[in-house]
Amino acid sequence: MKHYNNIYFMGIGGIGMSALARYFLHEKKMVAGYDRTETPLTQALEAEGAEVCYKDGVEHIPSTYRFVNSTLVVYTPAVPEEHPQMQYFRRGGFKMEKRSQMLGHLSEGKYVMAVAGTHGKTTTSTLIAWLNHATEMGGNAFLGGISKNFENNLVLGKGNRLAVEADEFDRSFLRLNPDVAVITSVAADHLDIYGTYEAVVEAFGQFAALIKEGGALVLKQGVEIPLPEGIDIWRYSYDCAESDFYATNIRLCEGGYYDFDVVTPDSVIEGCHLGIPGWVNVENAVAAVASMWCAAKRRDEVLDLDLLRKGLSEYQGVKRRFEFYVNTPRQVYMDDYAHHPEELEATITSVRKMFPGRKLTAVFQPHLYTRTRDLYKEFAAALSYADEVVLVPIYPAREEPIEGVGSEMIAELVTAPVSICERENLAQMLGAADTDVVVSFGAGNIDAYCTAIAEELAKKA
Repeated sequence: MKHYNNIYFMGIGGIGMSALARYFLHEKKMVAGYDRTETPLTQALEAEGAEVCYKDGVEHIPSTYRFVNSTLVVYTPAVPEEHPQMQYFRRGGFKMEKRSQMLGHLSEGKYVMAVAGTHGKTTTSTLIAWLNHATEMGGNAFLGGISKNFENNLVLGKGNRLAVEADEFDRSFLRLNPDVAVITSVAADHLDIYGTYEAVVEAFGQFAALIKEGGALVLKQGVEIPLPEGIDIWRYSYDCAESDFYATNIRLCEGGYYDFDVVTPDSVIEGCHLGIPGWVNVENAVAAVASMWCAAKRRDEVLDLDLLRKGLSEYQGVKRRFEFYVNTPRQVYMDDYAHHPEELEATITSVRKMFPGRKLTAVFQPHLYTRTRDLYKEFAAALSYADEVVLVPIYPAREEPIEGVGSEMIAELVTAPVSICERENLAQMLGAADTDVVVSFGAGNIDAYCTAIAEELAKKA
């Protein structure tokens, strides 16, 4: 990579791609890239020194990045092969690497702490990165969300630890060789890539087999995958005493926050408090603590429990994960990235526990036509845990529409009162409705309207 001074990113605005772009900016490389739409993240990259173009034509590639001997192209599979700029680089013989390949290169020589799973991985990996910092273990991180503690998705620090989100999309996580890996969940997702749930399970088994000899796998209780030999395998859960790591003495505090103790194989870490609400985040915290415990054992290090507790209490979470905009006794509004049925169910049940007896309105923008087609029944079942449901038309991302597939498929099966609303009308519609606790969900662009929604709902508070 050293002889490439220019790095061009196809899909630079993606959360994982932007972290790599920021890394190369830090390394004093020339960085540019294409993305479909301008977002706060691409605007931030431009402010940090990257050139970003939003038009497909080859003529929009800056001239500096048209030299084959000095330009390396990093791309995400979310950008179609027929894209004019992709075709230009392919035909021109440019060195081209997937994001996952580049992440694999950058992880060489590091103590890799990877988190995989069809949901829960962003919060857990970000918490591990923060705990590495808080316990003075240090290291770097490439994250799949914007950490509120670091105000970034890239963390650069001293030490050779590397916390990383291991993405199963396009089997990207098979480019990593972790020292310790967490698997938070294995569910039917990305079936446009895998075809069947069984193939998803097989891929997670392949990921586990890539853990270095003598390393450790921290596996969610109840998740079953092919298990490799030559590594330590530990189970974790929210509160199941059959697990190796779990929370006990759990106390719900005001605002949905929790105090708890963490049981490990050799001790109990008492007096923990998590800085973000929700029982599902307590479970994520258990996984993060397990990862820290495994790393300390393997590296013969002393894990400072006082600093660990302090780190848990000061953890601020990830943008768009349990992110509160309004939180008063009369009106609550929060936004969450959940875009898979299991995520929706976990978040909705967490919110139920946080605000018992209050009316819950779930606003959901489905992400991808294929995911909606494959999981519309499961989406309907998860959303039916709410008191009221508002659906937004599907966000297509990289996909073309599929005939007959729409949010209506979900609406027909939801058992709670349900309506469909255009995204740009959400704020006005929710402002006029009888609302109490409102949560918006989705991995698309629904977050562009969070501020407008919050302004309307805050008037009721």
